[in-house]
Amino acid sequence: MKRTTIHTSAALALLLGLAACTQDEAGFLPEGAEGTPIVFTATGLNPAATATAGTRAPVDGDWEGVQSVAVLMDGTVKAYDVTPTTADNTSATLTSDEPYYWTNHNNITVTAWWPYTAGEKTPPAVKVAADQSARKDFEGSDLIVAEEQTVSYGNPTLRFTHRTAQITVVLTNYTEGLASVRLTGLSTENGNPAEIAPYDKGGDTYTALVAPQSVAAGTAFITCAFNNGKTFAYRMQGAAEWKAGEEYTYTVSLAAAEDPGYTIEGDGSYTVTTDDGLRNVAKLVNEEGKTDIDITLTGDITLTGEWTPIGTESRPYTGNFDGGGHTITGLKIDQSGTDNVGLIGCLGSGGKVQNVTLTNISVSGANCVGGIAGQNYGTVENCSVNGTVTGKGFTDTGGIAGSNYGTISGCSAEGTVTGSVNVGGIAGGSYLGVIIDGCHSTAAVSGSLCVGGVLGNLGNNSFLMACYSTGNVTATSTDGSFVGGVVGINSQGTVTGCYHATGEITSLGGGRIGGIVGENYIGTVAACYWDSNLSSGTGSNSGTDDTHKVYGTDVTWQTAVAAMNTALQSAGSGWHYVLNGALPTLKKQ
Repeated sequence: MKRTTIHTSAALALLLGLAACTQDEAGFLPEGAEGTPIVFTATGLNPAATATAGTRAPVDGDWEGVQSVAVLMDGTVKAYDVTPTTADNTSATLTSDEPYYWTNHNNITVTAWWPYTAGEKTPPAVKVAADQSARKDFEGSDLIVAEEQTVSYGNPTLRFTHRTAQITVVLTNYTEGLASVRLTGLSTENGNPAEIAPYDKGGDTYTALVAPQSVAAGTAFITCAFNNGKTFAYRMQGAAEWKAGEEYTYTVSLAAAEDPGYTIEGDGSYTVTTDDGLRNVAKLVNEEGKTDIDITLTGDITLTGEWTPIGTESRPYTGNFDGGGHTITGLKIDQSGTDNVGLIGCLGSGGKVQNVTLTNISVSGANCVGGIAGQNYGTVENCSVNGTVTGKGFTDTGGIAGSNYGTISGCSAEGTVTGSVNVGGIAGGSYLGVIIDGCHSTAAVSGSLCVGGVLGNLGNNSFLMACYSTGNVTATSTDGSFVGGVVGINSQGTVTGCYHATGEITSLGGGRIGGIVGENYIGTVAACYWDSNLSSGTGSNSGTDDTHKVYGTDVTWQTAVAAMNTALQSAGSGWHYVLNGALPTLKKQ
């Protein structure tokens, strides 16, 4: 019996042992009703390894200031508190009042990040603050992530890495008072700012967090403004790749920094002082998307080399370009295969160009070619052009604007304007209920079809008022054309108080030719006068024709001026004629 008893006890112990082993091997843990709380160790954020590039931690290389992180497991996000655990704060413990639990020994997959916004289910895209001048905003722009990491029961460690890059700028060699430092020309992907005001660490050292990005050689990515109004820009010497988790330090000697030729005023407008300054603001519009910036000239500018127009059809310029009464000399564009060329490529709705003179210009493009603007959807006012404008494409060439869908007022052109269809001393075509008034052209104008001393084609419900031409107007087509001293074709528009004088109006291939309008198609011509080689004011008329030839004593310029002014006043024009010399000139009321 005793032997049997001992055997039975041993068997029972063995059975219990096997049961315990089976339970342990299954991974079931007895601690607590829900299992063992998961406590993570956070690592990976070490100080920068080198002075130029290396891994880094939030702001100063540790976990200090990071209150909590989001932890994602099995589709659920919980907040975990952060407690630094090492003397240098480069490691931390992550705990929670409502933790996840170990229920077995199996590995788990975890994603964690900071900063965390309530409701987030995954780490957000990198989006930094535009103003990082305050330390809290600089710190808050960081994004650290431990993504889909495998964590084991015996070693629940999460290694975090940065999704941002850190740019540090050290300034040297300057004596003027520094007003501001900005990072500029940055990528705007995912809504990131194109400019950043960095955090001032002291000792002429500034730092900012940016989204990872490529930076092209020549990009003015550090811009410094001084109290004396001067602005200096430091350009990237070669192409650079700013990578997540790394720090890049640039030591900039402001003694050798390039003057961008403009200053940025308190209201955000740009004051341009040099040729380079004008080219640089053009780049801001065309390459950085600052299409609505206001630009003001402080003096005359001479351009050298090929000009790139400000604004494109897909990215039109919508700011206010104010020449301040100054002159731009030497605008040169030779782009015979390109549409929308001029000082402004495309002036968008709400955009304005005013108070500028272009002299000695040579502008050549395909379609929509003008001295001031290739296409105008805004306002061009009180501008003058002198030189040659050539359209080598099919349509729309003008001394001021190629295609006009906006307002042109108080402008003048001289020199030569040459194109194909819709060619005019002021504009090639003016369409869809728009106004041209108070303009004059002395330019020699030539083209194949729809050629006018002021305007090639006046469209439906559009108005041409108080405008005149004194240059030669020539149709070069041998198949017939519409050519007029003022308008080539008036297609259901209204021409009021306009005249042509002194210049010859000719057509090499015949066609419809008139002292004022070549073809008046269901349009209105009111109180208009001409003094040229022609006997008819309209070459062909299916609308209202109130044109008169000035010669001898039949109709004098005194009579013409009185009639034109009466018609202009009735039409609500703000312009009137005065006769102080041989021909009337315009005055603003």
